[in-house]
Amino acid sequence: MKYAYARVSTRKQSREGNGLFEQIEKLKAVGYDSLVIEEFTGSTTKRPMLDDLVANLKDGDTIIVTKLDRLARTTAEGSNLIKDLLNRGVSVHILNMGLLDNTPTGKLITHILLAFAEFERDMIIERTQAGKEIARTKNGFRDGRPPIDPNRKRAAAELIVNQHKSYKEVSALTGLSLSTLVRSVQTFKADILLADKK
Repeated sequence: MKYAYARVSTRKQSREGNGLFEQIEKLKAVGYDSLVIEEFTGSTTKRPMLDDLVANLKDGDTIIVTKLDRLARTTAEGSNLIKDLLNRGVSVHILNMGLLDNTPTGKLITHILLAFAEFERDMIIERTQAGKEIARTKNGFRDGRPPIDPNRKRAAAELIVNQHKSYKEVSALTGLSLSTLVRSVQTFKADILLADKK
């Protein structure tokens, strides 16, 4: 079976030639037995239709997409998925790259893709390390997450202690994690006890 997969996540993509209509027209040109279409907003990275399709692909099947970024968010993610599919006997046809299968040509393209994925990972690590080195030379550098404003934590604790709001409600309202809120409430209560003893 030949399964075509088309995906769009933002309106901007339709202006970049990644719209559903453009994808479907290109997929129709090569032919398929079944078409899976997925649309979702930029607020989620979940792709349930693709996950379901991949889980049900069998030895001898082919999945067809217009570009690698329709299958994955990064080259590394895409290469891992392709590697898994090829190991299962599933061919991957990426229209702007070619057919990836267990033939010599397919293996060559896959090796090139994997090499680029490794290069991409190395470059990300290198840029991250270089960025940290530059940041360390600046005054006020602090590794890790920036500290949370104590006034913000105290205000959140007051909502829980004085206004009897639930931790979940306050977390949604303030954006603070539940663990941060628990610590903030403990500190707030300790400060109240200290103030009472004075």
